[in-house]
Amino acid sequence: MDQDIGYLQYLNNGAKDSYRLSWTAYVIPTLFVLFCWSFTAAIYDWKPWAGVAFFVFWLFVWIGGFLSRRAVKLYLNDQGIWVSVGILPWTKGTNGVHWRDVDSAYFLPGFFAWAFKSYRIWVDHRFTKTREISLGSVANGNRFVEAINRRLMERQRSEAPDAMER
Repeated sequence: MDQDIGYLQYLNNGAKDSYRLSWTAYVIPTLFVLFCWSFTAAIYDWKPWAGVAFFVFWLFVWIGGFLSRRAVKLYLNDQGIWVSVGILPWTKGTNGVHWRDVDSAYFLPGFFAWAFKSYRIWVDHRFTKTREISLGSVANGNRFVEAINRRLMERQRSEAPDAMER
């Protein structure tokens, strides 16, 4: 466990840009839980203990979903692009792409994305052509993608003279 914490601290060190999920990531789960709670009164009338249990169950589901979304963090550092997730020890993890392996980064534009500043982002791996990082409802995700592309351009410019000297 200490090794995992050390690795996360290593990745977090030097993080230039950090991003989290937007408030829009919480809307659909909240509406779903409110919908489920609408049945609580009917269940309570049938069996009071079942109504209370039903309410408490969905309360825990909502709190867990809220905390797990709150724990999602995207960041850039000198090693690459990283997504950190999880609130419980067995759910914590970090996934990412090293700078040398990034093919492209882009976001999905649209009216609602622009109005709420909440974008779906993708970071493609250059060898596998699969979406290595795909995440919706990223607050200011357009800036996140711009920062990635800016860093990619800087890396290409810094590596170009080396290639010419050989």
